[in-house]
Amino acid sequence: MFHYDFRPRGVCSQAIHVDLSDDGTTIEGVTFEGGCNGNLKAIGKLVKGQPVDQIANILDGNTCGPRRTSCADQLSHALREAQAAARV
Repeated sequence: MFHYDFRPRGVCSQAIHVDLSDDGTTIEGVTFEGGCNGNLKAIGKLVKGQPVDQIANILDGNTCGPRRTSCADQLSHALREAQAAARV
């Protein structure tokens, strides 16, 4: 398993913790620090076991109110960064 910590920008959550399979293709777990606790725990449950590319594409560009980003959008960035780091 590969672990990656991401610092989101422009949202309420302060950190996103990502666990990927060793080859970086599958999400093994996601947890958030801060933000909307119930919603973010639900996102973590929904994405577990899913392909990184699929989830990153679905969540990319999701907004929150007047913001240009959201915790879900920031998760898409976290997943892509984690995947790139896992492949190094």
